[in-house]
Amino acid sequence: MVVHHSHFITRYIPFVTSMFIHGGWLHIIGNMWFLFIFGDNVEDVLGHRNYLIFYFISGIAAAGLQVYITPKSPIPTIGASGAISGVLGAYLVLFPRAKIVTLLPVFFFFDIIDISAILFIGFWSLLQFVMGIGSLGIESSGRIAWWAHVGGFIAGILMVPLFKKRSPAPA
Repeated sequence: MVVHHSHFITRYIPFVTSMFIHGGWLHIIGNMWFLFIFGDNVEDVLGHRNYLIFYFISGIAAAGLQVYITPKSPIPTIGASGAISGVLGAYLVLFPRAKIVTLLPVFFFFDIIDISAILFIGFWSLLQFVMGIGSLGIESSGRIAWWAHVGGFIAGILMVPLFKKRSPAPA
């Protein structure tokens, strides 16, 4: 069986290039905000090179799960959310006791509170999964690729041991 180069590009390259396209300013600002909050800490532990590879694999895994769960969806999967979800998964593994400064809306009032990373990211990940379940069988589930978020998050959790910088052996 001969695989033509153009078939490979049109079929698989979008798993990477889609991470650089966003559905508007709010989409990219939201993604960059999460990356700003969580990404540098994860990069410090993984190292620059490993972090870059980790990020792309998380994004590819995210797109893969979205396509697997919704193979006939006419809606394109775009954005870095799946890769950033991998960063959140890694952050949860690496910094479960960290505190996240959070804006908490209560009716018309807002309060800034510290929430543990495990609570913040745990609630976020549960929301992604529940929304993913709710989107099954619906053609346009708010135009959000919930399963990409879940896939990236799971990939991030699973890959941390593979990408974590090795500590130097004691002398």
